Amino acid sequence: MGNFFKSIFASEPINPEEEKKKEDDKNFEIFKYDGIRAQNMGQLDYSQKCFREALAIREDEEVENHLAQALSVQGKLEEAFDVYNHIVELYPDKDVYFLSLANICFLLDRYGEMLEATTKAIAIENQNPGAFFLQGRAHHGLKDNVMAIADLTQAITLKEDYTEALLLRADVLITMGQYPEAEKDIDVVLSQNESDEDALRLKGKLLKSLGETDKAEVVFRELIETDPFNQQAYLTLGQMLIEEKRIEDAISLFNDAIEINPNFAEAYHERGKAKLLAGDEAGSIEDGKKAMELEPQEADISGQFESQQKKPINILGID
Repeated sequence: MGNFFKSIFASEPINPEEEKKKEDDKNFEIFKYDGIRAQNMGQLDYSQKCFREALAIREDEEVENHLAQALSVQGKLEEAFDVYNHIVELYPDKDVYFLSLANICFLLDRYGEMLEATTKAIAIENQNPGAFFLQGRAHHGLKDNVMAIADLTQAITLKEDYTEALLLRADVLITMGQYPEAEKDIDVVLSQNESDEDALRLKGKLLKSLGETDKAEVVFRELIETDPFNQQAYLTLGQMLIEEKRIEDAISLFNDAIEINPNFAEAYHERGKAKLLAGDEAGSIEDGKKAMELEPQEADISGQFESQQKKPINILGID
């Protein structure tokens, strides 16, 4: 009888390591899924805290990827770069993470590291047109346009209607003076979508390069009329007007651009250049200061300053 009651009331000895593991597992799940919910709700700061707490408990592929994505969306590119570097060390057989790292490298202008990442991605999977597109973008950033054309051609071979690759190849070909070939790529895109703004802008750039500035101006002005917020159309047309010494026309154009978007830093930058050429040094310096308020750049007292254009997260990579 004594042994019977002893067996009922006696408890199993507690294993501290097992208890800690159970507690860690519970906390990991809480932090992980709280972080995912917060990320889905746009609460990115809180989501990152949750993901980091989860990763402090143990490494996890899904959590690290979510953390890198949240950092990227918030523009914390250096931190995202570090996280993706860690991910590719842990999972060196997954091309998707090398391509994600390559995208971050592009946004940071780290073209050498971008090229390295795309090379590793292609070694894992050599039938992904996106990998060759990113590699072409890296070579273009490194000023190796011959290799850029080769990469982009491979991307287009794998995906004939690859709009981004066609446009970037056209842009590189224009830079190289290969105008007929560039026109073919632009025409392919326009045959798919006659109102594609990036293709039309490149068409204007091509016409300008061919010396057909009147036709180029028509293209750019139609672009602006269709989309008054097309910043690149304003910039390219304005720069062309300055080159043609149509300074007042350029100033008027940038006045319109700034009226529509008072935070258009590059428009202030270009208008400052035009004002300086018009003899308005005070106005030029004022525009330079305003541009610096809106966007990091360097300036000197003459009003000549350089603008550093920010890259959005999702862009074609066309100059």
